[in-house]
Amino acid sequence: MSILYGQFGTPLGSILVVAENDHVTRVSFSGGKNFPSIGPDWTLAPENPFLALAQHQIGEYLSGRRRIFTVPVAPSGTPFQKRVWEILQGIPYGNTVSYREMAHLMGKNDRFTRAVASAVARNPVMLLVPCHRVIGSNGSLVGYAGGLDRKNALLEIERTVPPTP
Repeated sequence: MSILYGQFGTPLGSILVVAENDHVTRVSFSGGKNFPSIGPDWTLAPENPFLALAQHQIGEYLSGRRRIFTVPVAPSGTPFQKRVWEILQGIPYGNTVSYREMAHLMGKNDRFTRAVASAVARNPVMLLVPCHRVIGSNGSLVGYAGGLDRKNALLEIERTVPPTP
């Protein structure tokens, strides 16, 4: 298996995108909690079509010209995490839900709120799977591996910059 990566600058800082087997498997902000160490078996390949597509679509999103990502993703995780990430993809652009609401969307009760929050925090393909749209039950910004300043900026983009049709 070949692990390819590219890194590019954005108004919110540098982003690392990793692809394996024709899918994006990781998107991380530089300095974020989930920013990986580049392994010796990784190959810098910014011209890779999946990495280039991710970079292009992330750029469009950050400039308010994209609502939905079409980059194929294959995040690695437990079945529970993958279910949480699947639900994240259903949160519409410009909307937010609480971690408690996420648990309820999964058919779980409030006792699963922390487990949901843990799975959201481990989302390896941030932005492409919009974990920034999950907030505290009281409406506060909590828990974003890219940093709360970036979470706020992403939500502000979605609140104030309507994408072009």
